[in-house]
Amino acid sequence: MNICFIGGGNMASALIGGLLGNGYAHQISVVEISADSRTKLQDEFGIKIKVTAELATGIAGSKIIVLAVKPQQLRDVAKQMSPLLSGQLIISIAAGIRATDIARWLGTQNIVRAMPNTPALIRSGMTGLYALPAVSAAQREQAQSILAAVGETLWLQDEAMLDAVTAISGSGPAYVFYFIEALQQAARELGFSSGEARRLSLATFLGASKLAASSEEDASVLRARVTSKNGTTERALLSMDANHVAEHIAQAAQAAAARSREMGDEPGEK
Repeated sequence: MNICFIGGGNMASALIGGLLGNGYAHQISVVEISADSRTKLQDEFGIKIKVTAELATGIAGSKIIVLAVKPQQLRDVAKQMSPLLSGQLIISIAAGIRATDIARWLGTQNIVRAMPNTPALIRSGMTGLYALPAVSAAQREQAQSILAAVGETLWLQDEAMLDAVTAISGSGPAYVFYFIEALQQAARELGFSSGEARRLSLATFLGASKLAASSEEDASVLRARVTSKNGTTERALLSMDANHVAEHIAQAAQAAAARSREMGDEPGEK
């Protein structure tokens, strides 16, 4: 199950690190045009991977190819790759670019689309996966094993749901960071130093997330349990309700999903 990564950025590095950390024993190659990035990859992983600037060299002997380039680069890269393919499974982690367009550019139907998120960098990611009908059960398992190396996975029956995955888990870490920023600002305004505000906010968010993850109860139940009648938490939540915070979060996710759909439409128009 030799793997070739096209593009050696942060997400590719996270996947490579996860695979190696799980004892992956087959050959991993990376095609990266940036000399600085090639040096960084070689420094990080040493002789465990092969790094090259040449597509043909990287793809040779591969069974799986992971497209880890930016969405705007994918069309040109795919057209360069097409003559070099010989039945490999193709996994694309490029946001928004639909499997049918990738298949058309590459001339193969062996396409799996994956939408990981940035917590994959610490192997705590969440990835949505969709496969074209031509992808075999064995190939689905291979794709699963690669993305599971950096966190949890969710298979989708409808590719359109990848836009929703993008809106919730793909872009979701930024929403969390936004909330943490706001909480830190509130802490500073209440008199804490920047360092104290950071500690209080991060520990609270991490602890609450762990509590929710370890409980089988819905988040609404956990929230109600810590909200005493006429207490401080109730006062804060009433303020959030009055300002329609939950509705605004839902609207933001809808906006992200809409942009993901737009990104998918753009290549199809060309």
